[in-house]
Amino acid sequence: MTPRAGTGTDADPDARWPALLAHAAFFLLLGASLARFLTRHPGEARTPWIIALSAALAGLYAVGPVLGTRLTPRRLTWLGVLVVVWMVLVLLAPSFAWCAVPLFYTGLRVLPLRAALALVSLLTLFVVTAQLRLAPGFDPNLLLAPPAVAALATAVFVSMQRQTARQRELIDDLLHARRELAATERREGTLAERQRLAMEIHDSLAQGLSSQQMLLQAAERSWDTDPALARHHVRTAGSIAERNLAEARRFVHDLAPADLAEGGGLEAALHALAARETAQSHGRTTVRCHVEGAAATPLPDRVQSALLRIAQGALANVREHAHASAAALTLTHLDDRVVLDIADNGDGFDTTRPAPRPPGGVRGHGLPAIRARVRQLGGTLTVESAPGEGTVLSAAVPLLPDTPPAKDRT
Repeated sequence: MTPRAGTGTDADPDARWPALLAHAAFFLLLGASLARFLTRHPGEARTPWIIALSAALAGLYAVGPVLGTRLTPRRLTWLGVLVVVWMVLVLLAPSFAWCAVPLFYTGLRVLPLRAALALVSLLTLFVVTAQLRLAPGFDPNLLLAPPAVAALATAVFVSMQRQTARQRELIDDLLHARRELAATERREGTLAERQRLAMEIHDSLAQGLSSQQMLLQAAERSWDTDPALARHHVRTAGSIAERNLAEARRFVHDLAPADLAEGGGLEAALHALAARETAQSHGRTTVRCHVEGAAATPLPDRVQSALLRIAQGALANVREHAHASAAALTLTHLDDRVVLDIADNGDGFDTTRPAPRPPGGVRGHGLPAIRARVRQLGGTLTVESAPGEGTVLSAAVPLLPDTPPAKDRT
């Protein structure tokens, strides 16, 4: 990385203090040089010129920060006049040569690097020439000291520029990485929220609407032949619509499922779900619920919600596709996990040949949603089925923290 001078480093808070230090050093050196001249050469003819040029040089230098940090023709003109006035002062009084060190820094800040190095070399050569010309004899110190000081000042400045450029590049990279990370997190959050919405809609609203559609179709078929049965179907569809409305409100507010909100915990919600599925099937499918064991501690809300949604999704597939006459929900509490089994005696399907719409059992969007819910809880999902032999779905959720998820077994 090649550093550049004249890029407005004074705007950087980290580079501001070296600039202030250089300004202070210039005025101190200028005042010291003027005091030394007036002390050693009082009443000379050149004294008024020295005082006037010193005041002009101080005024010109003070104007520099007002001109800004951008490399403009006006700023280049200012730098040229500043250097010329200083050269005249050095010719008249060699002690003003030490003001070259802050001028090195000024040139390096204003000009591009190559032009600044050329200016530093010119100023150094001028200082050496003026000092040697005015010295009573040859002094090696006057020949070697100014280039050494100039080289040191330039090396320090270039090193600071490189370090500042690297820090600025690193900060830019970090900001870019932060923006990329934030964008990635937003995308992942959006996808996760979409998946959650899809699962919630499928396991609650979509199932309720499907049941309403089936009941209203049955009511239409029996409207003329059996008005009482048709009205029963309509009333049942109305109760489902009411429950769907409650689910939708809780869904919008991200609350627990309606069955859990009614109290009684997961066991009561599963019993209510089994009874409701049996009633809605009008005797075609009998759903029973069993609870084995007792939880040592209450299950977390997210585990209860997920298991209830899994049961709803599995029973919806049993109702719509399995053509089963019986199904069973079994909730088993173990020491380190809780297991939910959903079994039916329906058509079943070949688990070794998955298809978008197999003839029975768990299928469609329901199984991916169930898998996703189980994985979110760090659990395992097992699906056992065969054509004509029904389907058994088992979701095991660990209760111990930091349990790594296992792979599904189908």
